[in-house]
Amino acid sequence: MKSILSIFVLLVGLITPAVAEPAPDFKINDKTSLSDLKGKVVYVDFWASWCAPCRKSFPWLNELQTQYKEKGFTVIAVNVDVEKSMADEFLEQVPANFPIVYDPNSKIAKAYQLVGMPSSYIIGRDGEVKHMHAGFSSKKTAQYQQEIIELIKQ
Repeated sequence: MKSILSIFVLLVGLITPAVAEPAPDFKINDKTSLSDLKGKVVYVDFWASWCAPCRKSFPWLNELQTQYKEKGFTVIAVNVDVEKSMADEFLEQVPANFPIVYDPNSKIAKAYQLVGMPSSYIIGRDGEVKHMHAGFSSKKTAQYQQEIIELIKQ
């Protein structure tokens, strides 16, 4: 049993992006790319309209954005729906006070080697991925928030 667990951990390590490596860059809008945010702590959140945990994460992400924005923190949400209208409908029901990037061809998602939905990547001021989380659970928000606070202090 121990060897099976070791193999699983090894395989998961192979398919998830390495922590402490530069975050793959992408355009946020016509004027800004993720790399332009170097010097800030960035929470990159991948989501889809059909993702039930995403509905639970957005209110919390809105709170984070409001609470830590003035301390050099921002949330960037990357939507992977093929149809933008589905994402727009989701956002009507669950608004976001942070930038939304549309990735219908999953180019950004592939660069981040997504393993689940939602998935989040916390990027330090140096532009490197410091933490990665697959899925969302309100039971873990204190842990995620502590990771963010530690990075903001740096």
